[in-house]
Amino acid sequence: MKGFHRKLTLAEAEALPPWRRPVALLFLMAAAQPIAFATWNALLNNFVVEAAGFNGVDIGWLQSVREIPGFLAVGVLAVLLLMREQTLAVLSLVVLGGAVAVTAWFPTFAGLLTVTMISSIGFHYYQTVNQSLQLQWIDRKQAPHVLGRIVTVGSGAALAAYVVLILTWKTFDLSFNFVYMAAGGVTVLIALYCFFAFPKFESPHPQGKKLVLRKRYWLYYALQLMSGARRQIFVVFAAFMMVQKFGFHVDQVTGLYLINYVLNMTLAPVMGRAVARFGERQVLIFEYLGLIVIFSSYAGVYYFGWGWEVAAGLYIIDQLFFALAFALKTYFQKIGAPGDMAPTAAVAFTINHIAAVFLPAALGYVWVIAPGVVFAIAAGMACTSLALALMVPRDPEPGRETIFAGLLRSAPAE
Repeated sequence: MKGFHRKLTLAEAEALPPWRRPVALLFLMAAAQPIAFATWNALLNNFVVEAAGFNGVDIGWLQSVREIPGFLAVGVLAVLLLMREQTLAVLSLVVLGGAVAVTAWFPTFAGLLTVTMISSIGFHYYQTVNQSLQLQWIDRKQAPHVLGRIVTVGSGAALAAYVVLILTWKTFDLSFNFVYMAAGGVTVLIALYCFFAFPKFESPHPQGKKLVLRKRYWLYYALQLMSGARRQIFVVFAAFMMVQKFGFHVDQVTGLYLINYVLNMTLAPVMGRAVARFGERQVLIFEYLGLIVIFSSYAGVYYFGWGWEVAAGLYIIDQLFFALAFALKTYFQKIGAPGDMAPTAAVAFTINHIAAVFLPAALGYVWVIAPGVVFAIAAGMACTSLALALMVPRDPEPGRETIFAGLLRSAPAE
């Protein structure tokens, strides 16, 4: 129980058994987070409709409030003045799991806004420092492969939660409260194990604790902004469509998630190898071309009356593209200064959530009038992302952050 209080450098940590090394901790935390969050997400749309009587406007406001901590992720830098990134990651998992555990205790609009805000603080602060730890602890050459395996571990944990939920929800007539408490409690227990079982790992590059905004990272910031906007439309309205328009029940929505995570577990390592082989530029272009087609097709579900089978297929394919998100991580890892990983992770998370704070609420009002327009707007955002991806160089590095930087560097001096 004294392991966590021992300080080791990354080089010294290589002498530890594999299950106590930094990457093992990343794997374990990657499993803990989705057990609570994926369960919360799987039940959310049914819970808010059945227990709290939410409509499109209400769910939009709930999701906007949920994203406020992400928008304020730069606050992580202030917290890091008091504790280490590793400690904050574990504490954030405890907050996330605890808040998810008590979600069903507050089946009102105000109650759900409050408990969602608390769980979101844990979720977003964990995501922020976890991204920083990944970029510091994983060797740059191995990053695409290791990050792909981390995605697989997270998908596997969520998959296990979904399988249990599907098999037990109707069989044992489970309540929302029981499932939320069980999932949140498991995440808290894993987080406590992470606290006591692992040493404190020292990064070879001290991380800045001040806000960092650098002109040369502008393309990374822009890609993060558009990524956050796209993610919100999918997270808020795609699953809500399945419940509101097609009447999906908890086990049916969970079944969609189950399929998604099986595919993610299978394909995430393949996508990691694809990033390593083809580079971030090609992978990002592929992702955004696919999203243009997907969001345009979502709109077609409303404009052309396509059935639930088409909508469910689009949902599954859309979710697969999230596995390509680590291409943005490795892009920044290649262009960023070693000491910028933590402060830039916080800034990037804030930028990623700028649209998340107002889009769900604003588009909630559009949704009640014309749901198809929401997805048409998302297709337009995917077009913008594609234009930005075309600016990523084939071999990004410091001084070659965009295709324009490379052209300037190769131009003859005057």
